[in-house]
Amino acid sequence: MNRLSEQLNLWWIAVAFFTRIPVPASVEFSQASLNRASRYFPAVGWLIGALCATALWLLMLVFPQDVAVLISIAISLLLTGCFHEDGLADTCDGLGGGWTREQKLSIMKDSRIGTYGAAALWVSLTLKFVVLSQLINPVLALLVAHPLSRIIPTVFIAAMSYVSDVDTSKAKPLAESGSGADTAIAIITGLIALMFINNPFIILFVLLVLAGVAYVFLKRQIGGFTGDALGAVQQVSELAIYLSLLALSGSVS
Repeated sequence: MNRLSEQLNLWWIAVAFFTRIPVPASVEFSQASLNRASRYFPAVGWLIGALCATALWLLMLVFPQDVAVLISIAISLLLTGCFHEDGLADTCDGLGGGWTREQKLSIMKDSRIGTYGAAALWVSLTLKFVVLSQLINPVLALLVAHPLSRIIPTVFIAAMSYVSDVDTSKAKPLAESGSGADTAIAIITGLIALMFINNPFIILFVLLVLAGVAYVFLKRQIGGFTGDALGAVQQVSELAIYLSLLALSGSVS
């Protein structure tokens, strides 16, 4: 496999891992390749953001903005298979319902949703709907938020220890830290989105603060990261971007 084919293979692995988009049957998957594919995680965010933004733009030609936003959120859930939302719910159930580190990790593995998880999903989806419905340009907000929100989880893979049961976790391949080059590529790919925002340094500051808080919080709560925790961080990051854009009152142009 030449270098170009290898990178294309990693791209399709990242797409298959994070979305329900069909990929070529010729893709060669391995645990090591998924770990290396972390360099394309924000790039997958660009793909999801572009699809959702396009759908929202088309829907707004026919429906009021709030109706179009709601349908676009449903489309994003279908595209990702609620992958990150599932992580958010499991993480909130575990951290909210467990007293010890072991209890928290055990609850997070439970496929059933609890009160904390249900409440977190309601708040998250409601906030997305309300904020996007009020933004001046929700189409561009979707486009930039999806790649940006995937930077912090990708950095955490390299910067933190994996603490779940490696043999049973769906994120088993991510237990090995990615290379510095993979992380750097992911960061640069995601940060390109800041070029489309009028006040990029404010959004960057918000993300840096969020990264620091999330890092310390996860370290204290469970000693590192799990696949569910990464999904929760992505969702919180996405919401933080939308809220920041709304607070800036017209920063999306």
